[in-house]
Amino acid sequence: MDDIPCSPPRPLARATRLAQAGTRSDAATGAISTPIHQTASFRHPALGRSSGFDYSRTSNPTRLVLEQALAELDGGCRAFAFASGLAAIDAVVRLFAPGERIVVTEDLYGGTYRLFQHVYRPLGIEAVYVDTSDAAAVRAACADPRVRGLLVESPTNPVMRVADLRALAAIARERGLLFAVDNTFLTAWCQRPIEQGADLVLYSATKFLAGHNDVVAGAVVAATPALAERLAFLQNAAGAILGPQDSWLVLRGLKTLALRLERHQANAGRVADWLSRHPRVRRVHYPGLEGHPGRDILLRDGSGFGGMVAFEVDDAARVPPILAGVRVFIFAESLGGVESLITHPLAQTHADLPREVCERVGINNRLLRLSVGIEDADDLIRDLEALL
Repeated sequence: MDDIPCSPPRPLARATRLAQAGTRSDAATGAISTPIHQTASFRHPALGRSSGFDYSRTSNPTRLVLEQALAELDGGCRAFAFASGLAAIDAVVRLFAPGERIVVTEDLYGGTYRLFQHVYRPLGIEAVYVDTSDAAAVRAACADPRVRGLLVESPTNPVMRVADLRALAAIARERGLLFAVDNTFLTAWCQRPIEQGADLVLYSATKFLAGHNDVVAGAVVAATPALAERLAFLQNAAGAILGPQDSWLVLRGLKTLALRLERHQANAGRVADWLSRHPRVRRVHYPGLEGHPGRDILLRDGSGFGGMVAFEVDDAARVPPILAGVRVFIFAESLGGVESLITHPLAQTHADLPREVCERVGINNRLLRLSVGIEDADDLIRDLEALL
């Protein structure tokens, strides 16, 4: 009987690959959990010979497993793990030269704004702030020949403006610009910017990627080998790398990303819907709600709406009692962990933004931001109901 050729194995689903990330990384022992290589240096077998690892700033086996998982998740060429989200952004901005400009989302995270205004501007790299959910405004800003890059948060923090990444990628290609997307709010589980034409994807991996409020980390995923080579040099030369223990914590978080994001999103949808019908709530920002201007974009190009919600109450006097009185939500900065957090962006995460920008985009003293966790949704709604 003639041999029947075997069919190629069916590609594994993303959730399967995430759950098994790093489980086959230790050939020496067969350890299922990636070992934490807590070492600064690696022994050389002889002069001119290396195990592939020399010094942990340059590369570390634990960090490498994480970086490989991140690159695969985003569909990139290579990923780089950094000591924080801001360190990841810093590595990307170091790709630019003095005298060059970068078009940046106007209602972005306050720490990123501070970095541009007080660190890069004195060095000669300027940000041009634009509503990046308005492709026409982005095109007009990119007409400036000094503009060499486009850095977009989508959805934005905290008012959840959604950019059409396909349209912005087309503009970047036309102008020869480097196009980077901060994908912290949705992660590659809900939105894959490289598939839409981005050159780089950035993360505060502290948030949904790690997911447990127990590590500070950042990441950059490069779409091409040329960009990966430049970032590898910067990661090693500047040295803001993620340590082995923290790399392991992020990798552990990635294994449950699919499960967590499903629950985050389900809870966020219920909370947003409830808030949208409350008489003391003026406005709810959540892209999964009917009528949100970015909903159709995410339905077309994404696979979810995420776990972040912002809402504006009718009277600023309600804000302090809400923040002081929550029992299930925790009044704290950050986001993306399994615990639900509530934040006052104007006073906290976006305190560095100019007040006129905040008012224009809706970051006012009545606005509260929710990072909706994985608790029981009814408990979360009852917690807010008791205070509204």
